[in-house]
Amino acid sequence: MASTPEPEVQFAQKLASNEKSVRTKAIKKLRKYINVRSQNSTGGFTSDDLLKLWKGLFYCLWMQDKPLLQAELSKQISTLIHSFHDSDGQFLYLESFLQTFKREWTGIDRLRMDKFFQLVRFMFRQTFELLKKTNWEMSMVSKFLQLLVAQLLHSGSAAPSGLQFHILDLYMTELAAVGSAELTADQNLMFIEPFCKTAARTKDHTLFSAICNSIFSTIIDQAPFAIEDLMKEMKTANDLDISSAVFPGRQVNKKGKEDDNEQELLHLDSMDTVIPDDEDIGPVLQFNYTDLSEKLLELSCRSTTSKLHHWGMSLLLGIFPQDEYPEEVSTDEDDEMFGSRKRLKRRGGHMEEDEEGSSAAKKSKGNR
Repeated sequence: MASTPEPEVQFAQKLASNEKSVRTKAIKKLRKYINVRSQNSTGGFTSDDLLKLWKGLFYCLWMQDKPLLQAELSKQISTLIHSFHDSDGQFLYLESFLQTFKREWTGIDRLRMDKFFQLVRFMFRQTFELLKKTNWEMSMVSKFLQLLVAQLLHSGSAAPSGLQFHILDLYMTELAAVGSAELTADQNLMFIEPFCKTAARTKDHTLFSAICNSIFSTIIDQAPFAIEDLMKEMKTANDLDISSAVFPGRQVNKKGKEDDNEQELLHLDSMDTVIPDDEDIGPVLQFNYTDLSEKLLELSCRSTTSKLHHWGMSLLLGIFPQDEYPEEVSTDEDDEMFGSRKRLKRRGGHMEEDEEGSSAAKKSKGNR
């Protein structure tokens, strides 16, 4: 007599079915199953259980056509993390997701890649929502960051480069979308610290460049907007006669703290920056740029590359490391200020330069 397959195997088979109706019912039943089983103190999920479920979920999305339906399915899959009633189950679900994607990533064809990109984004968004529900509790954040390092950033994680780069691209955006209104500068620094340490020790130049471009460059790009938001906060706080209830966790009304903030703002305001023209910049994260630059400079002492020191100085001075953008480095000392503005303006600067070059070419052609 054949033995009955385990529930996880049955779910995986139905989730990967060719029939959409079967897959849809399986998703609904899986949510209830996770909700009930995770309440049982002795019947929680094992890593092997969730890996089986994730294989079914992976191929459930694989079989789904049409962008709107793919987005809805990705939302359903990512929100399953909230069906677990304990943090161990929630993080095990996230870990199994990362392990599954590391295993299957190289087998995803070009036509299906976009929907899996979307699922990765949704999973990180829901993970940040999970942390938000705990009021960004230190132990939960630390647990998440440890998992992130072990599964993606550690040299022995065997994470595909494409998966690493995609997560780097979305990390700051999704964290800001969920937590920009609540997270303090110290908390934000904690969220990017694993990337700082990875940049310091990695020998993979491609990964180092990806971290610089996706994390450090984003912070510098958004600095003018973050400063503007902080100025508005401080003005509002002064108008409302700040109390601890207005800014929980931010002791801006204590003696000496306001002076520090003013010095920080004066330093940042003196940066040679040009605010980008992008109106849809979206929510941005607040950082103490002095603390961040000091962290990078400290790590650069143990770094395998001197470029990390340049990024630390760039955050301190508000300019990009020159060796990252060699085509924009001026050899004329008189052009130094213009060069730094051009680097910070970046896309806008290139656009204007192209237009000027184009018009000059047209004039030259017309004079012939």
